[in-house]
Amino acid sequence: MSVIFFDIGETLAHPHVGPDGSLELQPLPRVIAVLDALREVRKGIISNPGSDDGAVARAAGALAQAFPGRFTDEALVHWGAKDSRGIFDRAVASTGGTTADGCVFVGENAQERAFAREAGLRTAPHPVFTVAAVENRPVFRARIELPDGQGQAALTAAMDGTEAVPVRVVSQRLVVVMTTERGTEVLEHAGFTVDVEGGVEDQAEAEKFVSDLLARGEAVFEGEEPTPRTTHVVKREDDGRLTVRRLRFSR
Repeated sequence: MSVIFFDIGETLAHPHVGPDGSLELQPLPRVIAVLDALREVRKGIISNPGSDDGAVARAAGALAQAFPGRFTDEALVHWGAKDSRGIFDRAVASTGGTTADGCVFVGENAQERAFAREAGLRTAPHPVFTVAAVENRPVFRARIELPDGQGQAALTAAMDGTEAVPVRVVSQRLVVVMTTERGTEVLEHAGFTVDVEGGVEDQAEAEKFVSDLLARGEAVFEGEEPTPRTTHVVKREDDGRLTVRRLRFSR
């Protein structure tokens, strides 16, 4: 049976820090329903609470308060930075024998998911796609142009009943979503035309490539002044995708 690890901030919940430094986690839409549907599955946490004194205790307390009874196996709760595969390797080791391929990491951050896949885990970009990851079904990025008579409220209602979540509202008539093949069928049955563009994790790998270029000082965003080390220019498209082109140098 799979073991599923969740990130917390902006994956399971929105964190709110009070004036006194207290932490409150506000569960995001559809998360409680997903967790309750997985009540028989072993679940853990891989999340970075920060490095200040008491950060882990505050995060653990807030987690228990926001999601009572849902993350009870302390061996599967891992606190720390997700800036390499290390914490994911440790998470797999904590399962007591489940292979990396039998583990799933659910997190909204593409680069963190890339580190998880490097460690051999399956990944999901949103809790709604947890079962899809367990079943090794891909998640796609797609564009939906709203037809006459179908507004964003109707699209939201249709997505709430299936494996689909909004990514970005480009305009009143155009919405970028993440969806599975199962979700696409439901949305099309509801009267929406779904233009599938490609796999979400394919894009995640591309974004990690861009992030690594920027970290090494080898890329700048379009409109910024190139440096002597610049080899690539990055552009953010209207739908939120990052595209990259290599500079041509004359010899």
